[in-house]
Amino acid sequence: MALISKIRNNSWVIVILLALGLGGFIIMDMTSGQQSIFGSDATTMAKIDGRKLSINEFTRIEQILYGGGGGNTFNQRDYLWSYFLDETLVNSEAEKIGLGISKKELRELQFGQNLSPIIESRFRNNQNFQVDRERLNSFRDAIDNNQLTEPSIRDYWAHQEKEIIVDRLKTKLSTLISKAMYAPNWLVEMANKEQNTQIDFAYVQIPYAEIENSEITLENSDFTSYLQNNKGLYYQKEETRRLDYVVFDVKATQEDIDSIYAKITRLAVEFQNSDNDTLFLENNYSNFDPAFYKKDQLDATIADSLFRLPVGAVYGPYKQDETYKIAKIMAKKIVPDSVRSRHILLPAKDQQGYFDAKRVVDSLKNLVETGVEPFDSLAAKFGSDGTRFKGGDLGYAAPGQMVAEYNNLIFFDGKPDTLYVIGTQFGVHLVEITGRKYINNEQGLQVGYIDEPIIPSEKTQDRIYREALKFAADNRKLANLQEAVSQKENLKIETSLPLTKNSYSIGTLGATQASRDIIKWAFSSGTSINAVSADVYVYQDEVNFYNNKYVVAGLKSIQKPGLPAISDIREEIETQVINLKKAALIKESIAGKSIEEAASQYKAAIDTAANVTFSASFIPGLGNEPKVVGRAFGLTQGQTSAPIEGNNGVYIIKILIKPENIAPANAPLVRQGLDRSLKAQINSGLSNVLKDNATITDNRAKFY
Repeated sequence: MALISKIRNNSWVIVILLALGLGGFIIMDMTSGQQSIFGSDATTMAKIDGRKLSINEFTRIEQILYGGGGGNTFNQRDYLWSYFLDETLVNSEAEKIGLGISKKELRELQFGQNLSPIIESRFRNNQNFQVDRERLNSFRDAIDNNQLTEPSIRDYWAHQEKEIIVDRLKTKLSTLISKAMYAPNWLVEMANKEQNTQIDFAYVQIPYAEIENSEITLENSDFTSYLQNNKGLYYQKEETRRLDYVVFDVKATQEDIDSIYAKITRLAVEFQNSDNDTLFLENNYSNFDPAFYKKDQLDATIADSLFRLPVGAVYGPYKQDETYKIAKIMAKKIVPDSVRSRHILLPAKDQQGYFDAKRVVDSLKNLVETGVEPFDSLAAKFGSDGTRFKGGDLGYAAPGQMVAEYNNLIFFDGKPDTLYVIGTQFGVHLVEITGRKYINNEQGLQVGYIDEPIIPSEKTQDRIYREALKFAADNRKLANLQEAVSQKENLKIETSLPLTKNSYSIGTLGATQASRDIIKWAFSSGTSINAVSADVYVYQDEVNFYNNKYVVAGLKSIQKPGLPAISDIREEIETQVINLKKAALIKESIAGKSIEEAASQYKAAIDTAANVTFSASFIPGLGNEPKVVGRAFGLTQGQTSAPIEGNNGVYIIKILIKPENIAPANAPLVRQGLDRSLKAQINSGLSNVLKDNATITDNRAKFY
């Protein structure tokens, strides 16, 4: 009752609280309404000059281009990111100056004689490296007849058109810029002089190793001075972080190796006694190759042994690289040196197309076998490649010249004057062998192989994983980690290069999801310098799919945009700073001396560099020493330089030959070369310039 009385006496408090509560609900509702009206940033992966790119759009295009196709996911995403940047920025620039692509031009880029590089790369025949016009034309016909009904293919082609437009607009922008550039006569003359003046000079090198590191005292001011004088090398536009990491390699123990050898030995006996070799190979995950190989086509270390064995015999186990293998002689045959054949090819793009093509080819086979129509006549009517005009004749081919299915048929499985129907990556073929040449009469072997890779057992993988987990748990700071590693002979610390938030590759670990996960950890808000990851990161062997590495990582340093702090970069630049101080000491010791005196003082040899041009980046015997080359071209014949601080030591040079007169420039030719060089820089640099002048908010790291 007392409580109720107090509430009644203070009812104004209830009113205020109710008002605040209702106000909160109203504000939440207003905020919610604004998000639905103006769009939430929860799915915004990037903003490119005001254009929002959502993760949904990015993922949709990624699926259209690469869904189910394998390949390196990170490289694919990099390409796609570059595309979206170009699409926004290039289209914007093109629109400002009225550049565009007409329907007629787009058609030409897709199907005409001036194909887009995108079409050329995606429709290249892997056999002859030419554009597969048959396949390209089939897409053209399907589009023209409104028969491109498969949604995934239709979406792919629609996006590809956008790629082609962006690429073409980019080329037009580059061309416009390059047309505005001109090499004046003075530049042509200077380039001609640089390209055609060749000088000889004697030089002596005093290596920096002549002075011990212990003789050098370094101050912070030395590092500061070096960094200020080399800003361009170390200035960074975005934050980077460095990692120290420890790799626990997972290798097979002797127990694992013995177990694998015992298994392959048992398989050898079973393979020897097998009455269905093909099924046995299939059951043991072997990719059987039915081809017959001559001696020089087999592994040289076992070829002689295999050719001495009878059909049905098993060779091995033997070790090849990190694999135990056994080999069984399946058959022997004299292999023709070349085979002539003819075919009728009906292309097939998908499974239904294959079935349709096979029905037609089966009918053609029946027509030839019953004598209703001759082969060459049907080839002219139904053939889809250039052989249709020659009755389907492919001429003589050497072993391996045709795709595997076709090659195996005409060289090993088929008989002359018999019709066969086979499928290849190009479609369905009606094939007839019309001739074989036996010149060398060499025997070939058909060999079945079974492999057992020498990999660590699951027991070994689990044991090393537990070791890595304990190591990470016992060393929660980088200093502890470094100390622990120093006490273990089988471990070492590796340091990464500077990583950005969107990096996906770490040093020797490569580009994998595990590397990406480590980088995401390093850039997470809760990770501080000297922290060690609580997780152990697992790397898999890309061939045999076992855990081959466990990694414990620590955050070594953070470099904000701009020049790094000396403490963050000291180790990286220490050698250069030491060499600067050594150079000062050496230069002081040989100042004013001749090349002979300097060589005598340091017991160094005098060498000669001949036919050196101003643009030479590497000189035999001298290496990469641009300061030496630059100074040489500033001297006259017979003149000796002051000491020159180089990359590998201090030099004194003496000009032996330097011609005064150079043949007049072939102005058109030199100008043409300068134009090519400038245009190449424009083409490669246009995207970077557009990005540098754009406002880009990149949130990719939040999504993958």
